[in-house]
Amino acid sequence: VGVWTAQMLLIFNLGRLDVLPTSDLGIQKGYQALKKLDVLPKPKLLAAMGEAWKPYRTVASWYLWRAN
Repeated sequence: VGVWTAQMLLIFNLGRLDVLPTSDLGIQKGYQALKKLDVLPKPKLLAAMGEAWKPYRTVASWYLWRAN
């Protein structure tokens, strides 16, 4: 089981509200679309930006998935 799988389990099975799966392609594409970036953001950038969304990073994830 990898990090991404564990994060999906935390979000969808355990209902945790503060999970931001920064290596998820959908999250990266959503952030790219939201910020109108030419390239996909790196996971480190997403993690840094996600600090502002605490303690509801899962909610931000839902919006980013829908944005792409």
